[in-house]
Amino acid sequence: MDIRITARDKNSGTEEYRLPEESGLNYSIVDVNSKDRLINISADSDFDGVIRIALHVEDGDKASRRFFLPGFMYGTNRGEAPLLVDSKAPRIRMKEDFPASPWWMVRSDRLSYPVAMMYGEKRIIGLSASPYYLRTSERRTPWEPGITGEFDQYTGFGCSMEDGEIWYTLGYENAPWLFIDSHKISQRAELKENSFGIKAGETISVKLHIFDIPAEDERSIHDILKKVYSIYHQEPRRASGLKDAVKDMATAIMTYAWMKDEHSYTCFVFDREDHFEYRLLPSISWTNGLSAAVPMLVSGHRLGIEEMRSQAIDCIDHIVHCSMNERNDLPYLVEHDGVWSNHGWWYEKQNTPGHVAYLVGQSVYLILKAYEWEKDNGTIHDDWMGFAKRVIARTEKSRNQDGEYPYVLSDKTGAGVEYDSFSGAWCMAAAAYYTYLTGDRSYMEDMLRSEKYYHDTYIKHQECYAGPLDIDKNIDSEGILSYIRAVHYLHAVISEDGAVSGKCDKYGVNEARKAEEEILDHMRDALYYEYTFKFCYNSPIKVPPLSKVGWSSCGGSITSVTNPHIHPMSSSILDEMIYYLNFREDSYIRDRYMDTKFWSCQCHNTYDKEFDYGKVGWMSERFCHSEGLLTETYPDGSPASTWFALMPWAAGSILEGLTGKAWDEEE
Repeated sequence: MDIRITARDKNSGTEEYRLPEESGLNYSIVDVNSKDRLINISADSDFDGVIRIALHVEDGDKASRRFFLPGFMYGTNRGEAPLLVDSKAPRIRMKEDFPASPWWMVRSDRLSYPVAMMYGEKRIIGLSASPYYLRTSERRTPWEPGITGEFDQYTGFGCSMEDGEIWYTLGYENAPWLFIDSHKISQRAELKENSFGIKAGETISVKLHIFDIPAEDERSIHDILKKVYSIYHQEPRRASGLKDAVKDMATAIMTYAWMKDEHSYTCFVFDREDHFEYRLLPSISWTNGLSAAVPMLVSGHRLGIEEMRSQAIDCIDHIVHCSMNERNDLPYLVEHDGVWSNHGWWYEKQNTPGHVAYLVGQSVYLILKAYEWEKDNGTIHDDWMGFAKRVIARTEKSRNQDGEYPYVLSDKTGAGVEYDSFSGAWCMAAAAYYTYLTGDRSYMEDMLRSEKYYHDTYIKHQECYAGPLDIDKNIDSEGILSYIRAVHYLHAVISEDGAVSGKCDKYGVNEARKAEEEILDHMRDALYYEYTFKFCYNSPIKVPPLSKVGWSSCGGSITSVTNPHIHPMSSSILDEMIYYLNFREDSYIRDRYMDTKFWSCQCHNTYDKEFDYGKVGWMSERFCHSEGLLTETYPDGSPASTWFALMPWAAGSILEGLTGKAWDEEE
């Protein structure tokens, strides 16, 4: 392993990176300690361009290496899978074939942690350095927590399969393409404001944190990420207290988003000059329906607001009583003008028509959550439990021989018609929750087999794909949230049975304690995977309104490698983090729990139009932390870093997290 430095001079007329002396640059490498290096770069004459610092590994099979740039690149981003899909995302292949390339360069803020890693030959190599530079009163310097000054410029990261390298850059490029979103892709741009200037006689210093660790599998990237977190972590801003945040958001949804005649909430509310505009976008969960109703039900209980609870019960009752497909015991997913079907806004993106497991499993899980809350507060909804039992009986028959639940189920028979996805883990989460609530253990053996399959196939290799329906089976952070819920309740059942009667033996597990520890290990692995998408520092956002209000990126999770923005879905699993910490102390999970909780309290209006739109409590799903998804505009055409709309499902994700055990901790 060695360090190689090259440069691309803005005025050279070439896109190639050449030896530094060809651009009038000199450098020295100083060992700070056994792991860190200080790179000093000086210029004989003015330099303007991009300087690339590579960590190069010569030995081994370059084509088999896997790269991890958290939030941006996981393995090869499924570079081995077919490329001709609607939603494009960066992928790695040895031969350039859009959207795949043998190498990638990207601005630092597309990554949730400032680090690039390469796995192969049972070792992981990592390279971390400052995500941007500051100008202080004395000099230009890399940012680290505690250093203050005026923002100067972003840096960059990259990787190359063909060279066997990971890269850090002064200045940056988005190359070979910039993915603004999955359909808006720009070609490699000329060097302009992304260039890094060094004056003649000036010296710039770069501190590199270098990692080289043995690794049985890709999960060892977390040993590096925890170290990088300790170096660069910043807390999110404190904009609102937890209970005030819940009250403001839930009251806003109750007041502005409830559609009485539709028995549901609208998906968007726009605050126009003289009226409100609504966009329903119907769905029983995910982006509407139960994803808003159940958190609102819990918020109604927490706040003691009966109107809030009643609205939510109306929505849940309507879905339970009207959505069932009598041919296959699965819920239809949308209602248009009183007609139920599976033709949601995502339907044209499905390869196969039918009931999508993501929504089927999630809807049952949420109904069970509503059932538990109502029961604990004195009201039993037998019809809700009956609905859940009926659907689970169908989905538990749908696994393939691997133990994987379907991606899509037949709208005629309920049989699985498409697999190869993490999406179906929502069915496992629903069945595990049902088992926990009812004491019916008949599904446990099959669920434990499925749980192990999902862990060993997806999570172990840090490559969970095909969660939501709108990203063509690319890598995402959403799908893991279902698995985390599933192992929560599987562990709770095993723990209870082992403590009471040793029933775990009937599930093919000889020692209950061993099974408990293995499930907890898997829960930790899944939480750690989710954290790879969760920012560890507060990126210097330059686009309003996020830049204007001082919004913090730390604690928010990038949605996927396809949708490069932060949305609040990861806030919904605060209970699962607390559950894990009740059994094991893990300072990293505890810190990420606190980051997520505080982040969740600063994404809504604490006063009218704080985010340049809407009323108190309004919040959208979209937080653009980088150049990605900057497609919304102000009236004058300038870019905006959020959607200007109240979105109940998005606020519902935060409400789900804040109204659980986190609320109890505030008592």
